[in-house]
Amino acid sequence: MTDSFGFLLSDTARLLRKRFDERARQHGATRAQWKALLGINRNEGINQGALADLLEVEPITLCRLVDRMEEGGLVERRRDPSDRRAWQLFLTDKAGPVLEELHATAGELMSQALFGISDEQVATMTAWLDQIRNNLSSAENKGVAHG
Repeated sequence: MTDSFGFLLSDTARLLRKRFDERARQHGATRAQWKALLGINRNEGINQGALADLLEVEPITLCRLVDRMEEGGLVERRRDPSDRRAWQLFLTDKAGPVLEELHATAGELMSQALFGISDEQVATMTAWLDQIRNNLSSAENKGVAHG
């Protein structure tokens, strides 16, 4: 069982999350903060509800996370001009160096994780994982047997 594809994939993802959390804590951040900062960076002006959906967390959980990041000077909330009940999220100048640190941390971790694996093998593995993700997220493939 411990060498099945599903187990190895799950356990590898768990170890990546664990190692990233350890490294991110050394920089005073969490993986949740990093994901939120990255989500805002990629979608500047996103509202809190959409970011919660994107990160697959409950809106109240994201609200608390954004509260802490706002207190830390990393993000800024602005009223959404098209919806007075919603807040748009923007990074502050202080977030730039934090994102750079966390990107470097992620890069170091990936270098460690992929040590001894060629660029060609990484490209192949990435394509396979992308196909698996597409298979699992595609509505048309629900219930389709392996063939």
